[in-house]
Amino acid sequence: MPFIARFIHRIMAIEPIRRQSLISLANVIGLSVIGYIATMYFAHVLGPAILGSYYLFLSYYGVFALIGDGGFGGAAVKRISEGNEANEYFSAFIVLRVILLAVSLTALLFLAPYFKDFISSGLFPWLILALIVGTIAGFVSTAVYGSGKVGIAQISEFLNSFMKILFQIVATFLGYAAAGLAGGFIIGLISGFFLNFHSLPLKMARFGMRHLRSLFSFSFWIFLTSAGSTVFATADTILIGYFLTNADVGIYRVAYQLTGVATFVCLAVNTALFPRISRWNTEGTLSLISSAFSRAVTFSLLLAIPLITGGILLSEKLLYYLYGSDFVAGTPALIVLLVMQIVTIFVILQTTCLNAMDHPKNSFIATSFASLVNIGLNAIFIPLLGIAGAALATLISISMTAVISLWYLSRHLKLCLEYNQILNILLATGVMAGAVLMFRAIIGIPSVLYLLAVILVGALLYFAVLFRIDPDLRHEAGDLLRTFGLL
Repeated sequence: MPFIARFIHRIMAIEPIRRQSLISLANVIGLSVIGYIATMYFAHVLGPAILGSYYLFLSYYGVFALIGDGGFGGAAVKRISEGNEANEYFSAFIVLRVILLAVSLTALLFLAPYFKDFISSGLFPWLILALIVGTIAGFVSTAVYGSGKVGIAQISEFLNSFMKILFQIVATFLGYAAAGLAGGFIIGLISGFFLNFHSLPLKMARFGMRHLRSLFSFSFWIFLTSAGSTVFATADTILIGYFLTNADVGIYRVAYQLTGVATFVCLAVNTALFPRISRWNTEGTLSLISSAFSRAVTFSLLLAIPLITGGILLSEKLLYYLYGSDFVAGTPALIVLLVMQIVTIFVILQTTCLNAMDHPKNSFIATSFASLVNIGLNAIFIPLLGIAGAALATLISISMTAVISLWYLSRHLKLCLEYNQILNILLATGVMAGAVLMFRAIIGIPSVLYLLAVILVGALLYFAVLFRIDPDLRHEAGDLLRTFGLL
């Protein structure tokens, strides 16, 4: 107990944004490790076709959950985080979400005849149940996150994913296949709901038309921006399912998931930043926002650049040893998607800043045109190039979003990246890449143990070189380890 108390005290002594970012990073890493291991198990046991059916379930859920949210989730977080009349905005948000849930379910039932292949998989009833449970869980998660309880929200997210994966593994072992995966998804939502509900800081209160108008004024652009994000997340999957097979969907989504490791730090920092950027914008302290953005980019690239480089060099071996020979066909798509994740980091941070600074219209413009291009390119490239075409379409369209959102953000905020530290990251990555190529040429990678060995050698060499040439990062890492009592 004294050790735990000292550990918690040391964590609480860390500067708030860094503390929340570290908690979020631990959360993201923990979830991802569990998720990757589970996906490897599912890939070997279920194969790409059943996994493809589940990924289509997730894509349809994303589309109809977006309709059921209407952008009011982001609007409620924004208004609640401002600290004024939070209970009233929370109550108005719940009423609006219930109405939109009815609209979403009506649209789903109306379009059901067009989902023949999906309905034949037996997942359609699970999709309806997931939308209902997800809406209820969204009530409390929005209130907790908007109130600044980022730690609780992150723990809830971890519990959600942990319980989801645990149930899915058990269900798969018992032979429930796609239905077991969908059922686990719903169990995760329920688990996260109960934890958030226990820490719910708000209560129902009488609200007026001005609260509704305030949410509407912000939600419209949030909805349109979210629609663009949803297109990026689902259009490729849905169109692969339309033009190709469920097995192709499974191969593509497994490759896509594997690339997500490159955004670990970015997602962690981004989660911690939004409420604070919102408050800094209200207070007019733009210099803090500018500094936080620059630092967020550096820390996001700290792991992303070496991970993406190593992933490209080891792409075929990663798919073969981790997921099985059926998934090696996704190697070209994996390489393109790894490059895409570098661009994704800038899109995430830039659009988050725009939204938190009350410029959701700019985010929408940045994503809407590129989203339409994404659909068109997918429709052209997938029949010609297969799943590699879907990856290429996503890379091109998200690059457009990055350029446009950067232009808008530069109009509201003075941006200056930490070029020296980014250069050091690139130099250390170059040394690591040379070592990985030498390892492959001299020793080879005949088994998964050799794959793990080259990854470990590359990681150790990268950090050794980086901390040698960048004293600032070395000191920050040392301070962090000392804070946790590891030095």
